[in-house]
Amino acid sequence: MLDIIFPFIGGLGLFLTGMMFLSEGLVAFAGGALQKALVRFTDTPYKAFASGALITALVQSSTATTVTLIGFVSAGLITFVQAIGVVIGASLGNSVPGWIVASVGLKIKLGFYTLPLIGIGALLKLLTSGRSSELGRALAGFGMLFLGLMTLQEGMQSLSASFSLAHLPSGSYGAHILILLIGLVLTAILQSSSAAIAMTLTALHAQTINFDQAAAMVVGASIGTTLTGALVAIGSTLYAKRTALAYILFNVITGLCALALLPLFLGAARWTLRHFGLEPGVLGLTTFHSLFIIAGALVFLPLTPRFARLVERLIPDRGKSLPHHLDHSLLGVPTLALEASHRDLETAANQLFQLYGNLLNQTVTPEARHTLHQIRTLLNDAYEFVARIQPPQHDDTLNDKRRAQLHAIDHLLRLRNRLEHTLGYEDNFRDDTYRWAIQQTRHMLTLAHEGLVGNGDENWVEQLAADAASLKSLLKEVRREVLTAPALTVDASRSLHATDIYRWLERTGNHIWRICHYLNLSHTELDTDDAPPFSEMKETEAR
Repeated sequence: MLDIIFPFIGGLGLFLTGMMFLSEGLVAFAGGALQKALVRFTDTPYKAFASGALITALVQSSTATTVTLIGFVSAGLITFVQAIGVVIGASLGNSVPGWIVASVGLKIKLGFYTLPLIGIGALLKLLTSGRSSELGRALAGFGMLFLGLMTLQEGMQSLSASFSLAHLPSGSYGAHILILLIGLVLTAILQSSSAAIAMTLTALHAQTINFDQAAAMVVGASIGTTLTGALVAIGSTLYAKRTALAYILFNVITGLCALALLPLFLGAARWTLRHFGLEPGVLGLTTFHSLFIIAGALVFLPLTPRFARLVERLIPDRGKSLPHHLDHSLLGVPTLALEASHRDLETAANQLFQLYGNLLNQTVTPEARHTLHQIRTLLNDAYEFVARIQPPQHDDTLNDKRRAQLHAIDHLLRLRNRLEHTLGYEDNFRDDTYRWAIQQTRHMLTLAHEGLVGNGDENWVEQLAADAASLKSLLKEVRREVLTAPALTVDASRSLHATDIYRWLERTGNHIWRICHYLNLSHTELDTDDAPPFSEMKETEAR
């Protein structure tokens, strides 16, 4: 029994470890390029499908693609409709490891020939750093994957002599459902449909199971691979939950339809193999796997908008809180994490600017305090998120963006607090004494909003700086008039009250300018050679 169990368990462990190293190494070696490509080439359902299939085939893991995708959707970098095409493509890309195993892995003992890759990869990982180190991890993973497959194959051949699923009932739908459940549970335990499919192909090659049973197990593995994405979406954003549900529904519906039409699919697979002069076997199984995924894609892709609306009805937007894009799965890709946090900070800024405008116009709604509470929660979450982003030390651009966002959060919180303390005192702004300052502030709010949404002039931040400077000059002038006025003509309480209003307007105007200044730095691709150091940008006055 040890000759059976040890190679089986060891081979499976080597395969899983190799798959993990290969996937993580390739993703890290790409330096975010794969993730950026996923964001860029998804403007149509068919492009999204192709991107999802290609990236999944490259990283050898549909789980890696879908978990990353859920983070992107949470961050607002990809729309939910675009995500549907990607998850469908990921399901097809998940069949590529099966093709590799079936075409060469079981016919040639690649585990022996890839042994040098493990040594080379380990040396690169230990002796180098950066992308070379990650390339070493990917090479070692590639070698371990095929070494594990070879060991697993040896264990499966020994297992076939004493145990065989081929003795279980087959041919009926009840038997197919039983085998499907075995494949689903196996995938859930291994957390890898690629490993479950590799085991199925190895078992079929060793004749431990028959072709029909292997097909049902592959369907179960296809459904089971959605469980990881579902677990990641728990407690995540609304759009992440919808993406996970879309992935589950596609795989479940496609898998159950494949099971119901199993005789037809198997007939098509056998016909395809006979057409190319091949015998049914592991290649027939991989053909079946690809065929039912392609058939599902042909049905779902043209109906992507309707499918999206169905999922949206199943998981509706309750509208109880401000939309946010912070997903901790993005922390491993600092560029995208900073983009996500930037979007949330822009949302908070525009909400505050709108509420400030209502305050000046005396049109504050009863929901204003609730909105301010939501903004405070959003900003606190954003601060925690940005603080956890760790850009590479040598990347000055990303580090400057991160610092800019922390400065922006500070000014957003200060502006929020000032607005909250002023609610209920809107009548202070009815006095014509402050008309010019209020008009100047309204102009700043309009300029800031247009700039943040991309409709402002090229020098909109400089205009805000000039307006803020004008408010500051006005405050100095009011103070000077109060101090130099004859004592008999001064109403002390009224003068102090007016000075307080002007000071409040000047400081909120300063916050508006600083918020936009730092958000513009966060959004703009900085040239680190020309960008001024942050020590020159920091305020000298604590507010």
